[in-house]
Amino acid sequence: MKQTNIIQTIELFPKIDEKLIEVLTSLSPQDWEKQSIAPLWRVKDIAVHLLDGNIRTLSMLRDKYFGVVPESITSYQDLLDYLNKLNHDWVTAMKRVSPAIIIELLTSTGKEYNDYLATLDPLAPATFSVAWAGEEESSNWFHIAREYTEKWHHQQQIRFAVGQTAELYRKEFYFPYLDTSMRALPHHYKNVKSEKGDVIHFHITGEGGGDWFLEYDGSVWGLTDKASKTPVTEVTIEGEIAWRIFTKGIIKQRAAKHISIKGNLLLGEKIIDMLAVMA
Repeated sequence: MKQTNIIQTIELFPKIDEKLIEVLTSLSPQDWEKQSIAPLWRVKDIAVHLLDGNIRTLSMLRDKYFGVVPESITSYQDLLDYLNKLNHDWVTAMKRVSPAIIIELLTSTGKEYNDYLATLDPLAPATFSVAWAGEEESSNWFHIAREYTEKWHHQQQIRFAVGQTAELYRKEFYFPYLDTSMRALPHHYKNVKSEKGDVIHFHITGEGGGDWFLEYDGSVWGLTDKASKTPVTEVTIEGEIAWRIFTKGIIKQRAAKHISIKGNLLLGEKIIDMLAVMA
């Protein structure tokens, strides 16, 4: 079973940061207060969350300063609760900060953040694993790609709220986001049984979309570049909906209307539950 290759995203960080500053600079005072598809956050809250990502990475990974250390993390839910608390505290404190200062801080910390990521050995073990892919240890390239998906989807949440989504659907930006997110598939399907050799074909439409194949070897599912046999299930997802499925940005009933499944319906429907974020 041929596994997919590593995903190269490091050169995209300055570009996607440039797009973020462009969209934030274009916003009116009213735009900053618009509700996003993240139920608890407005546009401004998402922008400061992205700032937190820059600062937290520089503090913890570059400077080895962890600040608020959790008492104990013994489960995925413990980790999620810890991160949610950090996010909530930061967003609340930043409500007193103006959009102009937020843009200035995103510009300066973004460059430092990108410079730091470029120093990492892509094949060395990452400090933090990609938990949503079921990994207990990840390589830096996957950690970096995961960080790219964070930057991509939070910026797209902002753009979705203000009607400027087209830019990030370009293949240069969207395909790496999707390719990284689809690495969650084997973990997501880990409890799904099928016949040995069964293949599920996932197709995401649009300029930035693509094709992914999940193959069952009799005990585990593996992500492959090409199908070794005719798929038993073919799943097609509308490109503009895929990222919202993977980030809890759309309810399942609505998402289902934008997915077509041929073949084994039960195998195909499982994708509606998949997340590629800590949620």
